[in-house]
Amino acid sequence: MTDPYLIDGGRVQHSFGRAAPGYDASAVLQARVRAELLERLDVVRLEPVVVLDLGAGTGHASLALKRRHRGAQVVALDLAPGMLQEAGRRQTLLRRFRRVCADAAALPLRDGSVDLVFSNLMLQWCNDPDAVFRECRRVLKPGGLMTFATFGPDTLVELRRAWAAAADGHTHVNRFIDMHDLGDALVRSGLAEPVLDVERYTLTYATVRDLMRDLKSIGAHNANAGRPRGLTGRGAFEQMIAAYETCRRDDRLPATYEVVFGQAWCPTSPREPKGLPGEVRVPVARIGRRGGPA
Repeated sequence: MTDPYLIDGGRVQHSFGRAAPGYDASAVLQARVRAELLERLDVVRLEPVVVLDLGAGTGHASLALKRRHRGAQVVALDLAPGMLQEAGRRQTLLRRFRRVCADAAALPLRDGSVDLVFSNLMLQWCNDPDAVFRECRRVLKPGGLMTFATFGPDTLVELRRAWAAAADGHTHVNRFIDMHDLGDALVRSGLAEPVLDVERYTLTYATVRDLMRDLKSIGAHNANAGRPRGLTGRGAFEQMIAAYETCRRDDRLPATYEVVFGQAWCPTSPREPKGLPGEVRVPVARIGRRGGPA
């Protein structure tokens, strides 16, 4: 049987392409996480010549990376041509970057050609994080860095539970990968010294429909194989809303986002230890594996 959580890449490409012109107005969380991910580079000693913004979207990070590393060549790569078109409008005469439309699991870049891979909230739209990490390992130069943020299993947990209560038999929320599993994938790819931690963000809404409107406005449509193929039945939708309403606090409905921040280095030598299988360095306060998605 087909995995109900298998993501339809064509639908993802189409959805984000259509959302591109109005994306920035609703991508509040994406902007906050991007700022945090950029700030984490302040403690990294790296003077990159080539920077890859993987899942560049409308180009905010590409421009910020160009400002940070003025002499570097910045490559903005995204699956959706519409996003790259918007990113092109962000360029200035003195701060230009290349735009490439491609799949993160099949990078059209030479081996060992990139010093820094930066990826903000893209990985959750990929079916095979191992393939993405292997490609990043391939294109990174020895001593190069990959830094990324993606969503963890507690993301949209309220919405997931509300749809489960509706019991309509369909998949409505993506499956998000646990921090420890991402660490394992980094090690399997051949990247070294993985460091990961988790931050939680909560957005609030007046109604469930406002949340769903926000998700659609940034292109986050349901792209799972197990999604409904027609309109969701009115009864199931109303049951979902009623279940979500039990989460209401201070007259607002919360939407939780668990964000996993990670980084790993490309070994400087083929003989450099890659870490033991399953070994991931995390802050002591973060230790403790949770179960899968609710």
